[in-house]
Amino acid sequence: MRSNRYSVPVRLIGRTLRVLAHASELVVFDDGREVARHERLSTQDGSRLVLDHYLEALIRKPGAFPGSTALEQARSAGRFTPVHDAWWDAARAAHGDKDGTKALIEVLLLARHMNHECLVAGLAVALRAGALTADAVALEARKIADSDGTDPSAPAPSPKPVPAGRGRATVTFLDEWRLSHLPPDTRPLPSVAVYDQLLRKRRGGSTPSEGEAT
Repeated sequence: MRSNRYSVPVRLIGRTLRVLAHASELVVFDDGREVARHERLSTQDGSRLVLDHYLEALIRKPGAFPGSTALEQARSAGRFTPVHDAWWDAARAAHGDKDGTKALIEVLLLARHMNHECLVAGLAVALRAGALTADAVALEARKIADSDGTDPSAPAPSPKPVPAGRGRATVTFLDEWRLSHLPPDTRPLPSVAVYDQLLRKRRGGSTPSEGEAT
């Protein structure tokens, strides 16, 4: 757009899009739906790249993630925080570079449906507990949102530092959480009477001695 480059989601590669240019921002539409919004660049030959636009491609090629321009711009904008970097370092140390980076990208994908501040706070709690999966981060973020009365899916206009001491270094893992939220089992205890009858028939109708009908 006028010698500058602005990103759109990778799923739109090859499509013709409509661009509405205002004095201070640029909005991109696909079939009437807004798909990207950028602060307009006043220089020439610049780029404005949103990291979220590339995540589907980067999760397939995680090796391209560390040196990407979109990542550097996300750091500069404060969307990719030191907490992200620390969790990423720990995930790579635990799972290897490829799988650790894929785990981080899965966390970044959560930001499409979760409040940014709660997600960063969840990352911090998960990091202190050594919980290095996207599931663990999502669960901690929702716990923090619930305790604050925050809508976990509400967008945050700008990132803020995570308050010191936010949350305790304990993590409820997803399998345990699911088990603890199962409805109570009200069924009666099973009866072994039918097995006793089978034993009696096999022994010619005799009553099994104590300890045999188990």
